[in-house]
Amino acid sequence: MHFYILRYIIKKQYNSIMTSYKSAIILGMHDAIVSLTGLIAGLFFAFTDTNIIVISCVISSITSSLSMGAANYLAVKSENRAQALKSALCTGAAYMTTCVLLILPFFVSLGRAATLASIIAIAVGIIFAFNLLFYRGRGLWRHFWEMLGICTTVSIIAFIIGEFAHNLFGI
Repeated sequence: MHFYILRYIIKKQYNSIMTSYKSAIILGMHDAIVSLTGLIAGLFFAFTDTNIIVISCVISSITSSLSMGAANYLAVKSENRAQALKSALCTGAAYMTTCVLLILPFFVSLGRAATLASIIAIAVGIIFAFNLLFYRGRGLWRHFWEMLGICTTVSIIAFIIGEFAHNLFGI
């Protein structure tokens, strides 16, 4: 009996967070995918040493998740809303969780092509899971394709910048 009560409370809290802080979670997750996949794509083609890519991505992930959380806090606080801290934590946590998932393939010996393919698959999987969670039946595919298109466009631009930097600096 206690299990069902606990499950009910957890489900109610989960639904409350997802409803109340949906925009904060979208902000963190989507910005992490766009920023980090763009960074990875740019660095992946500019450098052959994956240690440089991983270190750059870890530093960027930590600083960006803190920055996104702080920016969300200030934005929500400017509207005199009491939930600014919770909103900021949701944004930062969504950002950092997404980054961790995207960096994981570098820690498995897959080879460069398989690592990049894994990162792309993880990014698409995150986008799909996120949209499935928030938009079940209500524009799921429209939201999925829009988010995927934005992420892909930014990654292609980052790839071009990475190739340009590689050729310019000869690294």
